[in-house]
Amino acid sequence: MKKSHIIAIVIIAIAVAAILSTVADSSTYASFSVAAEHPKKVYHVVGKLNKEKPQEYNPQVDANLFSFYLVDMDGKERKVLLNKTKPQDFERSEQIVLIGKMAGDEFHASDVLMKCPSKYNNPKEDMKAGVKS
Repeated sequence: MKKSHIIAIVIIAIAVAAILSTVADSSTYASFSVAAEHPKKVYHVVGKLNKEKPQEYNPQVDANLFSFYLVDMDGKERKVLLNKTKPQDFERSEQIVLIGKMAGDEFHASDVLMKCPSKYNNPKEDMKAGVKS
């Protein structure tokens, strides 16, 4: 075998190993039930804020701790501990994506993504066009 063939095989093997390691480490979308089965793995959990349960944020005690209750797409509710400050317009969000891990009955989120109603929609113009929002 030529040296160039051996070098090409080694480079391909390294590339395949790098791709497999990034795929194995990437987080996936799941429900609270799936996240509870694998507490060491990072998941994206999609759900809606339960506005009837309390939200706790006390920046004088801990500015990087915000807790609330979320109902996932399967209808399961869990308490969420977000290790960041309370996001602006959090209550107005239509949908929430949490990134984190389960710890017992609580979900410990390292980040949150929110889908909020658009600031740029004008309900009067939508009604004239026959679009219901």
